[in-house]
Amino acid sequence: MSFWKNIFNKGDSDEGFSNEREGVTIFVIKLEHIEVGYLKSENNKWYFNYSDEFKTQDKYHRIVGFSNLDKTYESEELWPFFKVRIPGLKQPLIQEIIKKESIDKTNEVDLLKRFGRNNISNPYKLEAV
Repeated sequence: MSFWKNIFNKGDSDEGFSNEREGVTIFVIKLEHIEVGYLKSENNKWYFNYSDEFKTQDKYHRIVGFSNLDKTYESEELWPFFKVRIPGLKQPLIQEIIKKESIDKTNEVDLLKRFGRNNISNPYKLEAV
């Protein structure tokens, strides 16, 4: 397991997540009033890129792990910066919500939609569009 995975691991196995995600889902990452960038799930891959608005501002720093403003990042796995927004699935309250709302606990997109908007570890907002 990589250094970053160890840091952000909540004790849930990554093996339970499905890499098969149908369709396209786009999330907007916001910080206060600025659109920072876009996280996209498409064809079983994740993509991240900064918005034009963020590229032209000088108030906020780049997200750790995404240093190149002009690059579209691509990965088969969801990056730790976003993955930490999914709570530990073994928590009784989270299990109750998943069951009550019929959320597929193996689908990271569905989990991010439900739980990923806010995170106590950083001020960024994540909104599905």
